[in-house]
Amino acid sequence: MGNQGKATHGSKSTLACALAAALALYALPAVHDQARAASNDNNVEWSGLFHDQGPLYDNHVEPTSAQAVTLTLRTFKGDISSANIKYYDSADGAFHWVAMSWSANDATGNFDYWKGTVPASASKKYYRFQINDGSATAWLNAAGTTSAEPSSGDFFILPGFTTPAWMKNGVMYQIFPDRFYNGSTANDVTNGQYTYAGCATEKHAWGSSVVANVSGCNTAVFFGGDLAGIDQKLGYIKNTVGADIIYLNPVFLSPSNHKYDTEDYMTVDPAFGSNSTLQTLSADIHSTSNGSKGYLVLDGVFNHTGDTHKWFDRFHWWSSITGAYESQSSPTYGYYTFQSWPNTYSAFFGFSSMPKLDYGASGSAVRNAIYSSTSSVVKTWLKSPYSIDGWRLDAAQYLDAGGGNGSDTANHQIMAELRSAVKSVNANADILGEFWGNAGPWTAGGDQWDGAMNYDGFTQPVSEWITGKDYGGGTASIAVSQFDSWLHGTRANYPTNVQQAMSNFLSSHDITRFGNRAGGDIWKTYLALFFQMTYVGTPTIYYGDEYGMQGGADPDNRRTFDWTVGSSTNSAVALTRKLTTIRNAYPALRTGSFMTLLTDDGNKLYAYGRFDASNRIAVALNNDSVTHTVTVPVWQLSMTNGSTVTELISGTHYTVQNGQVSVSVNGHYGAILAQ
Repeated sequence: MGNQGKATHGSKSTLACALAAALALYALPAVHDQARAASNDNNVEWSGLFHDQGPLYDNHVEPTSAQAVTLTLRTFKGDISSANIKYYDSADGAFHWVAMSWSANDATGNFDYWKGTVPASASKKYYRFQINDGSATAWLNAAGTTSAEPSSGDFFILPGFTTPAWMKNGVMYQIFPDRFYNGSTANDVTNGQYTYAGCATEKHAWGSSVVANVSGCNTAVFFGGDLAGIDQKLGYIKNTVGADIIYLNPVFLSPSNHKYDTEDYMTVDPAFGSNSTLQTLSADIHSTSNGSKGYLVLDGVFNHTGDTHKWFDRFHWWSSITGAYESQSSPTYGYYTFQSWPNTYSAFFGFSSMPKLDYGASGSAVRNAIYSSTSSVVKTWLKSPYSIDGWRLDAAQYLDAGGGNGSDTANHQIMAELRSAVKSVNANADILGEFWGNAGPWTAGGDQWDGAMNYDGFTQPVSEWITGKDYGGGTASIAVSQFDSWLHGTRANYPTNVQQAMSNFLSSHDITRFGNRAGGDIWKTYLALFFQMTYVGTPTIYYGDEYGMQGGADPDNRRTFDWTVGSSTNSAVALTRKLTTIRNAYPALRTGSFMTLLTDDGNKLYAYGRFDASNRIAVALNNDSVTHTVTVPVWQLSMTNGSTVTELISGTHYTVQNGQVSVSVNGHYGAILAQ
C-alpha cells in the first residue's frame, strides 16, 4: 500500500535489543592497490580486516541450539598480535570473551585467518571483534571498523531462526493481476457493471490510458488481466525471464482494481477467476512441466478490510450477516474501532473505505479469523488444495489493537503469533513484511518476518545512484562511495539470512517506475539489472521492469504489460534472462559473502566480490555514460596471480596479474568475473 513509513536514506529505528540497535552508515576505508607488508607495529591495518556471515566466515549462519558457531576473521598476514570475539548473550545479559587463534594463510599469502568458537546454546547473541596489534586496538562488527568499541551494529547469532532457502535462492516476479495478461474475456469487468463509492466500472482497452474517464475514479478502471492470463504466461516468467517465485498483488474479492480493500478473504475476485482458478495456477507454478519448480506468494491485507467486507458492510451488500457498520449488536462490531458509531472509526491512513481491524488481545476473534484458527485466512490458503508458499504482509507495521497505529508491543506480538501460525502449516513458507525503512525491529529477533520489501536498503539507493532521482521521482543523486556506504549500513541492520531474503526491486505498485526515473534510458535499466542480480537479497522484478516499462506515480505505475516487447528478442529481457541464469548457476551470488573492492567517484565505477568455498566472483559496474577500463583488485578475493577468470556475459578469459584484472566496461553496464 501507499508510502507509509517512508524513510530518508540512513534513517534508523531502534531495534528490540540494545546491541542490535540501528547504526550510523559507515564508509569503508579505501583498499590497497596491492598488498603491502604488514607487521606488529602497534598499528592495525584496517583495510586488511574482513568478516561477514558468509559460509567461509561463519560455519553455521542458521545454527540450531546445539551447534557451536565457529567464526573466522581475516587480517593482513603478520599484522596483528591477538584477536578476540566479544559477544553479548541474552540468556544472562552479559558479555563474554572468546580468544581467537591463528588458523591459516590464504592462497595469495596476503592474509591470515583467525578462528574462534562461540559455544552452543538456545539464546540470541550479538558479537563483535577486538583486534590488537601491540598497543593498538581496532573493533570490527557489522557496521564497520572503529578505533573505539562500538555500542551497536553487531553481528547476529539467532539459534533456531531460519529463512526459506527457496526465497534466498530464487528470483521473484511481482504481478498486478489486472494489468498483466487477459487469459479469459469471460470474466472481464464491463462498463457500468457495478458502482462503488460513486464510481461506475470502466473497461479500458489493453494498452490504453490507466486514467479513468470520470475524474477521481481511477480504481474503477479495469483491463481484464486475470489468473488464467498469468497461468498462460508461466512459460514467459519461468523460461524467458528466469523467475521462479511469483508474488501477486491482492486477488481476493474487492470492488477496486487494486483489491487492497478486501470484501471477502476467502473468495478470489470473479474478475480474476475463481478459487479453483487459483488452485490451478498454484499447481502449475509448482509444476516442473513448464520450467523449474516455482513458488507462489500472495498479498495479505490484514491491517484493514474494505468497507464492503461482510464484517463491516457499510452499503448493506451482505444479507448473511449484520455488519459492524449496520448495528452495534453485530457479531463483528468488535472487529473494528469506532470513535463514534457508525461514521467515525479507525481506518488506514484515514481512508473511510479501509476500516482498520482491531486485533484486541491474544485469542481475540480477529486474531482467530485472520491467522490463529485452523480455518483462518492465513492457514486456509497455505494448506492444500491451494498450497501457497508465503504471505507478503501489506502495511504490516500498522496491525494493532484498539485503533492503534502499530509499531508497538501489540504489533510485534501479532507478528510473532502470525509467524507461528504460518510456520505451523508450512515451516518453509515465507513471511515478507512491507516496511519502507529499517525493518530490523521485525527481523532482528528471528521471531517475526523472514524479510522485508527492501525500499531502504536497495530501491532507494539504487535509484539515486543510477538515475539521480529518489523512488518518488524527486531529484536526489549520490556518488558511488555514498552508495556503497548506504548499502553497508543497511545490510548491517539485518541477520545474514534476512539480508538474503529481502525483496530487492527497482519498482513497485506504490512508486514510480525505474524506467521513468531513468528517463527512458534502457542502458540504466541494464546497469540496474546487473546490480540487482548480483547483490545480496532476492531479485524482485515488477512486471515490465525487465524491458524498462515506463510509468509515473500511481496509477501510471500500473500500466498494462506490452506483449509486443515481452519476449527474448528484446535486449533488456534477454539480458535479464542471461543474468538470472548466471545467478542460478553460482550460489556465491545468492548466499556468498559480499566485499567492496573498488569505489571510484570520479569515474563512477563500483566493484565488489561475491564468494564462497566454490567460487570467487568480482562484479564491476560502470555508472558513467562512456566506456571505462576498470582495474579490479581481485587479490582481495584471494585470486592468485596467473589464475584465469571468465567474464560471464561475454565469455572472455582474463589472467590475474599483480593481483588485478583489468576489464573494459561499457557505459551503464557491467562485467561479472568468475573463477
